Amino acid sequence: MKTKFGFDFSHIKGDLLGGITAGIVALPLSLAFGVSSGLGPSAGLYGAIFVSFFAALFGGTNTQISGPTAPMTAVSMVVIAGIIATTEGDLGQALPIIMAVFLLGGLFQSALGLLGIGQYIRYIPYPVVSGFMTAIGVIILITQILPAIGYYPKEDVALVESFTNEAKEVIIQGMVNDEVQKGTLGVDALQQTINRASLISTDQILTESKTLAGQNSSGVIGTLSILPRAMKSINWLELILALMTIIIIYGFKKITTKVPSTLVALFLVSGVAYAFNIDYRSIQEIPSGLPMPNLSIITGFDFQTFAPYIFTALTLALLGSIDSLLTSVVADNMTKTKHDPNQELIGQGIGNSIAAFFGGLPGAGATIRTIVNINAGGKTKLSGMIAGVMLLIILVGLGPIASKIPAAVLAGILITVGIGVMDYRGLKAMPHIPRPEVIIMIIVLVLSATWNLVYAVGIGLIIASLMFMKKIGDLTSNNSSIKNFKEEMWSDEHRIGQSLLEHTFIKHVNGPLFFGSTNKFQQLMTQLPKEAKYVIIRLREMDYMDQTGLYAMEDVLIDLVKSGRIVIFTGLQDQPKYMMERVDIIPDLIPRDRLFAEFEEGVKAIETMMEGNTRTTNLHIV
Repeated sequence: MKTKFGFDFSHIKGDLLGGITAGIVALPLSLAFGVSSGLGPSAGLYGAIFVSFFAALFGGTNTQISGPTAPMTAVSMVVIAGIIATTEGDLGQALPIIMAVFLLGGLFQSALGLLGIGQYIRYIPYPVVSGFMTAIGVIILITQILPAIGYYPKEDVALVESFTNEAKEVIIQGMVNDEVQKGTLGVDALQQTINRASLISTDQILTESKTLAGQNSSGVIGTLSILPRAMKSINWLELILALMTIIIIYGFKKITTKVPSTLVALFLVSGVAYAFNIDYRSIQEIPSGLPMPNLSIITGFDFQTFAPYIFTALTLALLGSIDSLLTSVVADNMTKTKHDPNQELIGQGIGNSIAAFFGGLPGAGATIRTIVNINAGGKTKLSGMIAGVMLLIILVGLGPIASKIPAAVLAGILITVGIGVMDYRGLKAMPHIPRPEVIIMIIVLVLSATWNLVYAVGIGLIIASLMFMKKIGDLTSNNSSIKNFKEEMWSDEHRIGQSLLEHTFIKHVNGPLFFGSTNKFQQLMTQLPKEAKYVIIRLREMDYMDQTGLYAMEDVLIDLVKSGRIVIFTGLQDQPKYMMERVDIIPDLIPRDRLFAEFEEGVKAIETMMEGNTRTTNLHIV
């Protein structure tokens, strides 16, 4: 029974159980994603609370559970690290910019839904998605090695000291940039800057050195470069906690899948570590009480500082849309329902926008949490809202306790997430799929893991689009070749008289004439024999023509007319006809009395012309 607000309480028992279960399952992942992002566990928890509640309330998939996911966290991690680097490691200064990017990403996502773009997301090529998802797994897996062995570059004294000179240069460069921006850089100001540089404190240099050490050890390349050094400083206690977590996650699944193994590992390993008073490193403290909105997103907004990240915000929106709609398809298959893709994007965008105001990570539809919700009995949007409320209750009541979770436990959880998110189906299929698709997958995978997630996806889409257009163009060109009556005639061409055969050429255009298929069409003049006075261009299969195809047609017709040949169109369809009328191909190059609906009528017209009789009043002219 639905209320006037659209809520259906007829399945409240299942929704309640599904929402509570999904909320509990989301807890360890949300905390882990928050730590991984660089904003701390509270950011992951806040994101899970607000995205889950509002994406369910306004979304278009009844059983979807939303929150921070591996792909969204991986991109967010890159965004956060880049913005913090521009603020010399000052998270407080970077936070308004970071959250503004997340807010705009949510607004972009809602705009995609309002514009009806949701139904087109499914056209993104699978090799791009596959390469990206595998790269996400690689990034998470490799970047969690250091916390899993208890190595933190910012705490390695020798490593930090190695960046001392570079830190001084960065600080001085920052001073000079400030003077340049103020427009006061002159001889006197330069001397003042030199004097300020001489007063740089040891603490400033140390802070900047730690920032540089962290930046140079981040990401896949940074982690691999520092790994030999880290292996010499393994904290065996932290490593054991991480390994125990991984073993329990995989091992408990063999006992039962009714209880989430990730949750069991979190409680069991954390409980043992805390009960035995083991000297482990805990996660950052989670603030107790209700989350409060961060209005500095508005009050501290500076468009000049924010402008370089607009494209990044759009990428977050697109990634969140793909991630969510893929989960929606999974939910549809399990529940035998049909989601509304555009409404889902609107809901996800609203959830991400609100989460940004409260300092939360952006999220998307989470496949595992959604499956857990459905299996536990969730059937309506109330289940997703209940999951968010459940996490809020945990935050308010158990925040101080959750702060005692070992960091190595969350690293172990994330390592299993990284292993699980890789697209093994796509990797296994590599020897059997077309080589261009393998190339796209590898390019996206390598560039995403080692360079930039945002640009890698864009490059992958461009390459995939170009390859697709080339393939379609080749297919169209192969099907649309120049034929005389001695080659592969259509069935209605067998009845043509011999006299007409000697003086007429026929051009078959099979499929659209667009930028990818004009090459062979433009070869018409070079392949026509001298005795061919008449040309019939059969267009019944050409249902579309773009601007490139239009001008290619015009060039060919101009050459034909100049050579004294008579051209006849048969079967011309509405869209190409409209295009040719707009640039006066019709009637300047092809008079209207040479347009025929049927091929037989065009043949009769040529026969009449050959007999010297130009009357065509008995023919069906279109």
